[in-house]
Amino acid sequence: MRVAIAEDSALLRAGMARLLADEGIDVIASLGDTTEIVEVVRKCRPHVVIMDVRMPPTHTDEGIRAAVEIQRMDTGTAVLLLSQYVEPTYAEELVREAPAGTGYLLKQRVGDFAEFLSALHRVRQGETVLDSDIFKQFVGSPREKHATELLTPRERQVLELMATGLTNSGIVNRLGISERAVEKHVTSILGKLRIANSGENHRRVLAVLNYLRGIERLHDRSE
Repeated sequence: MRVAIAEDSALLRAGMARLLADEGIDVIASLGDTTEIVEVVRKCRPHVVIMDVRMPPTHTDEGIRAAVEIQRMDTGTAVLLLSQYVEPTYAEELVREAPAGTGYLLKQRVGDFAEFLSALHRVRQGETVLDSDIFKQFVGSPREKHATELLTPRERQVLELMATGLTNSGIVNRLGISERAVEKHVTSILGKLRIANSGENHRRVLAVLNYLRGIERLHDRSE
C-alpha cells in the first residue's frame, strides 16, 4: 500500500510514517500542510491519503476541503481524516460530499495502532469508516435518547456499528452473531427509524447520520 500523510504536527507525522513503514506500507509523501497534497495525489496516486482536518493556514476545515477535492479527482485514492475533536458536522459533510473510500477518526485512535491500521485498510477497500464517538455524540445525551428508544439493546449495538461504516459481515465478526441475525436487526432498525433500506454501505452510513442529525435539529428548534 502507498500512502501520503498531511499533518501539521511533525511528531505525529513522523510517528505515523515510522509505524506504517514497519508494516511494509510505503509512505510516498509526508507534508506539513495541504498545499501540495492534491498535486501529490494527481502525480503519484497513493492508495490512501491520511490527513488532519484542521491544517494551516486557518486551522479550520482545510483537510475536509482537500479531501473532497481529492475524491472528486476520481484517481481511486481513499482519504482517512484525523481530528483532535469530535466534529459531527465535518463528518456528515465529508460523507455527503465524498464517495466511498472515506474515513474520519479521532487522533487518539492512532494510539490503538491495530484499530488505525484496520481503518486504513477498510478505506482502501472502498468502505466508509467513522469514529464510534461521532455516533455517541448524537445519541449519548438525554435529549437524543428518544431517537433510538424503540430499539432493543442489541439493535443499538448494531446501529452504532452501522454508523461507523461496518458492513453486515463486519458486524457479524464484531458481535459474533450469525449473518441472518444481523440482517434481521438491520431490517428492524431501518424500519423503526424510517430509513430507506439500501444495500450500499456508504448510503447506509449517510442515512443513519442524516436521521440522527435531523433529530438534533428538531430539538434545537423546539428549545
